[in-house]
Amino acid sequence: MKKRTNSERGFSLVEALVVMAVAAVVLAIATPSFLQAYRGYQLDNAAAQVAGVLKSTRADAIRLNAQVPINCVIQAAGGQTRIWSDSNVPVNDGTWQASEPGIILSGNVNLVAAGVVPNTAGLAAAIGVPVLTATPLNGVADTFDGRGAANPAAPPGVFVLYVGNTAIPAVGYRAVILMPSGSIQVWSADGAGAWHQPS
Repeated sequence: MKKRTNSERGFSLVEALVVMAVAAVVLAIATPSFLQAYRGYQLDNAAAQVAGVLKSTRADAIRLNAQVPINCVIQAAGGQTRIWSDSNVPVNDGTWQASEPGIILSGNVNLVAAGVVPNTAGLAAAIGVPVLTATPLNGVADTFDGRGAANPAAPPGVFVLYVGNTAIPAVGYRAVILMPSGSIQVWSADGAGAWHQPS
């Protein structure tokens, strides 16, 4: 019978346990960072979707050369928030039709009230305006005229929608900013409210 050499033997039990212990330590260290990055990605994605609906609403108003401003509608119910461009005929009927661009936010990542968000004055200062006007979280959020200008019937102002994780506010917030010209910006903040515009 042939005797096995050291190079032909498998792992010993001790070696396998050491490898498993090292893997467990690495996993324990990496998991919180991964979860923080994942939650930040969820906020970025939700803010990008909200900005996308606003941009689509503005594009519809310009495309239709709207005589009546086209509405972006927010409807919150049962833990879900629907946001859509109310641009199909009949225009501004308040009903989300399948052909109208829109999104549904649900779960922990959703629109949040301005009173929950820290340092909103710091955000206004970073943008260069004295005050931000929070957009209603239910009903007509914003309107665009045929030139693409935002909220033509309202006094000129900078409007904002805040996106946050309601279960873990320490993850931070995102702000979707609507300028009077109709341009849209997305800003980001940590849980303490240090605002910056992602590059």
